[in-house]
Order: sequence, then C-alpha cells, then structure tokens
Amino acid sequence: MSLVNVSNIAVLDNPAEFGNPLQFEITFECLQQLDEDLEWKVVYVGSAKSSTHDQILDEILVGPVPVGINKFILQADPPNASSIPENDILGVTVILVTCSYREKEFLRVGYYVNNEYTEEYNEETGPPKPLDFKKVCRTILADKPRVTRFPINWGDPGNEAEEQEQEQAQMRENGTTENMLEDDNPEDAIESMEDEEEDDDDEVEEDEEEIAIEVDNNSTMVTCE
Repeated sequence: MSLVNVSNIAVLDNPAEFGNPLQFEITFECLQQLDEDLEWKVVYVGSAKSSTHDQILDEILVGPVPVGINKFILQADPPNASSIPENDILGVTVILVTCSYREKEFLRVGYYVNNEYTEEYNEETGPPKPLDFKKVCRTILADKPRVTRFPINWGDPGNEAEEQEQEQAQMRENGTTENMLEDDNPEDAIESMEDEEEDDDDEVEEDEEEIAIEVDNNSTMVTCE
C-alpha cells in the first residue's frame, strides 16, 4: 500500500510563453510518518527520437512531510532551447512530473505539451529562424494526464522482494513516454489516449480519475529544500 497518495495536480500559468517557468500545484495525502523526504522531479522530453535530449528542469526534496493533506507549488525553469533539436522545438512533446521515496520512483504523471508559433508564417519554409521564443506559446494538456504508479518498499530498505517487484513494474511501464510521443499533434494525442483508456484495466482508470479529485482547503504547506 502506498503511504503517499496524490489527489490533485493543477497546472498553473497555462498556456504561457515558452520561456515562462512551469508551475504545478500538487496536493497529496501522507498516511503515516515518513523517515525521509520525498523527491520531486520535472522532466522535459526534448525529442521522441532519443532520451539524451531529456532535461531535468527541477529536482527538489520536500519534507519533513506531516501526516494528513499537504499542498505545495512545484516551480521549474523552462527547458534550455539550445539543448533541443531544432526540428523538435515546435510541436508536441511530453513533460513528466515524478515522485520518489528513498530513490525509488512511485509516481509518474505525463502531460502532452504543444509548442506553437503564434505568428503566421509560410508553411513551406517554416517559421523564421532563429525562433523568437516570445512568440512561442506553450500549452500543457492538463486535463488528460497519463498517470503511472509503481509499488515500492516504504518500510525496511533491505526488503529485496518489494525492491524486485518495483523494478519489474518499472520495466513493464518503460515505454510510457515513447508511446505518448508516437502522435503527431495534440488532437491525435488526445484521441489516441482516449482509445487506450478504453483498453486499460480498472486500476489505471481509477488512477486517472483520482488525480483530478478536488480536495478541501485544510492543507499543510510543506518545506521545499
């Protein structure tokens, strides 16, 4: 059983300019005392062709985490455009928000992102180069997250059986990001995801519904280091 359950992630300042920080308001429930902090990451997928272009936009420790409902804002710098292949800057990509405990990932939330040039341009020649990033609009498809949960060992770090179970679960879900990026535009991405949801098992459907649950305002602000 997971000791930390995320009940809501709200994407703030969306849509926004490409160069604006990314902001996620995260609400989660901690069921019992944790001995260590939670590690949150924001990862920008720079190219569908290679993970070498992935960028960790932010990586923070949150804790100590009190038992009960907690809320905080995870803010990350925008991706470094110079590290993204020129042909992959515009169009659809993916942003991942992950959470780990004791260096073991137990939650991954993926969002489709569409980067669009807001000025008209000749479709045959493409937008002007170099790109004026003040004219690139970033839209996160916040209403259709792809949620994956992994079983981890929350107790004894030496419990090898639970460690192996987590590794096997992560291997089964290893293609999540690649599958998300098979689509060519946001509309196709949404349609593809809706088709896949019909074939998913009940556990995944419950996960996707749970992430959108609204919680009350009796929350605790936790410390970000």
